[in-house]
Amino acid sequence: MANAAESQDSSSNPVEGMTFHQKLACLMILLGQEGAASVLRGMGPVEMEAVSVEMAKIGLMDQPTQEAILQEFSDVALEASTAVRVGLDFTTAALEKAVGIFKANNIVTRVAPTRTPVAAMQEIVDMDPRQIANLIKNEQPQTVALILSYLPPEKAAQALAMIRTEVRDQVIERLAILVPTPIEAVEKLVSILSLKTGVRQTRALNQTGGLKAAAAILNALDKSNSKSLLVAIEERNPELVSMIQQKMFTFEDLSAIEPAGLQRILREVDLRELAVALKSASDGLKGALLGAISKRAAETVSEEMGLMGPLKLRDIEAAQMKIIEVVRRLESEGEINIGREATA
Repeated sequence: MANAAESQDSSSNPVEGMTFHQKLACLMILLGQEGAASVLRGMGPVEMEAVSVEMAKIGLMDQPTQEAILQEFSDVALEASTAVRVGLDFTTAALEKAVGIFKANNIVTRVAPTRTPVAAMQEIVDMDPRQIANLIKNEQPQTVALILSYLPPEKAAQALAMIRTEVRDQVIERLAILVPTPIEAVEKLVSILSLKTGVRQTRALNQTGGLKAAAAILNALDKSNSKSLLVAIEERNPELVSMIQQKMFTFEDLSAIEPAGLQRILREVDLRELAVALKSASDGLKGALLGAISKRAAETVSEEMGLMGPLKLRDIEAAQMKIIEVVRRLESEGEINIGREATA
């Protein structure tokens, strides 16, 4: 029996019938996260997403498949003696190393195998934030959370800001603990939404939110609203707030970025804006940011801070948010590393 099995295995090619993207996805896994990230950085958006889809589908790669892949990509040297467990976690980690946390999160949200797109939901995603807010304003917080989980963080934050104040914190709380929803329940929701939007339901869907989704939306909100929502949630669930905050990026988190990254960020920041942003910053962060620019520029910023007098908190937070937006963009483009892999 054993000889027959060996004969059958030796006569069949485990990668026969695979598409190029499927084979490339297997190779990415064999290269490991660092190696995969290096290759992914050189791909265009369409190809990167196609390979990510295939990586996320792979659960366990046996040794014969590993060997067959390595034979096809003969210039890769890898010793593989055991099965390699991969899937969505590996895909997420490799993408974060390649294109940054924010952009990786958008790609993974699109390619996650648990998500099957639906015409009705796509219609909602394409709406402007005010239309979405009008559509969901009378829905239960759990329903609103599910719908927001499909939107880009910026659009979700804009829609959330337009719904009733008293339910916003409940929506964020439910979004943070949202788990994959039973297809039957989602089908019912899509059917109701289809009636409101005038779109006929065509396919079922499943979607999950989670801590990253909640943190991304809170990051996209203005600081005062974000803070008030966290305070409201903390009264009911302080542990959940702590977990959400670990996934968020704040102005003070700039101190965790390496000097070279800070220099790259500050090249795109107006010195007066920097002076305003630093008015409420800690001494440690002030030192880190002023140390990342030239001595003359640092003196200019310090003088500006001394001359401007008291400022409104909202003006300081607005300046800080502009710098955070620069950080997000550069991080998503792979130009800097925001150093939050431990909590990602």
